[in-house]
Amino acid sequence: MSSALETVLYTAKTSTRGGRTGSGKSSDGQLEVNFSSPGSGKPGTNPEQLFALGYSACFIGAIQVAAGKLKVKLPEDTSIEAEVDLGKVNGGADFQLAVRLNVSIPGLDEATKRELVDAAHQICPYSRMTRGHVDVAVKVV
Repeated sequence: MSSALETVLYTAKTSTRGGRTGSGKSSDGQLEVNFSSPGSGKPGTNPEQLFALGYSACFIGAIQVAAGKLKVKLPEDTSIEAEVDLGKVNGGADFQLAVRLNVSIPGLDEATKRELVDAAHQICPYSRMTRGHVDVAVKVV
C-alpha cells in the first residue's frame, strides 16, 4: 500500500522555535501558541494537547463522512474526550504516545454508534497515520 498522496487538498504551514519551551505559529496567522513542558506549571500548551485536539476534530469529521455514507443523521452534540499519553518504551530509552478516544454520539442505538466509530477509525487520516505505530483505543461512551 502506497502512502504517497495522489491529490493534495490542503497544506498546513507552521513555524516553531524553542521546542517544548518555545512558541509556534501558523503561516496564515490563525494559530499562535506558547509551549510549556507537561507538568511544568508554566503557561502554554504542549504538543500532546494539540495532537489530542487535532485527532478528535479529525475523527469527528470522519464520523460525519461515515454517517453520510450510511445515511444516518448525526447528532450535532457528537463529541470526543481525547487523552494522549506521553511515555517511555524500550526500557525507558525511547518516547512513545498512546491515545484514547472516548466518543459520545447521543440519541443513536449502540449498534449504529459502533458502526459509525469503526468506519471513522478506517477513514480518519490520524487513525491511518498512527495505525501500527501508536496504541489507539476508541471507546463509545
